[in-house]
Amino acid sequence: MGAGKTTVGAGCATRLDRPFVDTDDLVEVLAGRTVAELFAVGEGAFRAVERQAVADATASPTPLVIGCGGGAVLDADNRAALRATGFVVWLRADPAVLADRVRDDAVDRPLLADGPLPTLVRLADTRDAAYRAVADVDISTDHRTPDAVAALVVEEFARCAA
Repeated sequence: MGAGKTTVGAGCATRLDRPFVDTDDLVEVLAGRTVAELFAVGEGAFRAVERQAVADATASPTPLVIGCGGGAVLDADNRAALRATGFVVWLRADPAVLADRVRDDAVDRPLLADGPLPTLVRLADTRDAAYRAVADVDISTDHRTPDAVAALVVEEFARCAA
């Protein structure tokens, strides 16, 4: 949350001349509800629809740039689908940097109800192993513009694809 998946993903898609798909957007289309509304029902309801969104995106016959929510890789099926079909980048940032980035829109992020920094520290601790397991590469977004991060991602993609 706040690492730049949507902005950086869109920048990568432009550079690679591919469509960009945000799984949160797919979740909302599939569920006919907003992410916040699904979380109000329960995180499990959101994660079930997210699993379908990841499956749909990774099954696309058209090469895509896919931006997944931070918790998507906690699901073993999601990790397997992402690893089997794509080049996975972990956009990493210090929790304090992330908290600064999301402070103004924390009210729209259901997982931040208890405050950005404590939640982001807890999420980093609980998700680190899953991110490491799925990522082909991790890139720090600390003190970098989204454009600079997108350039690094595309550079890593080209290097690994060669």
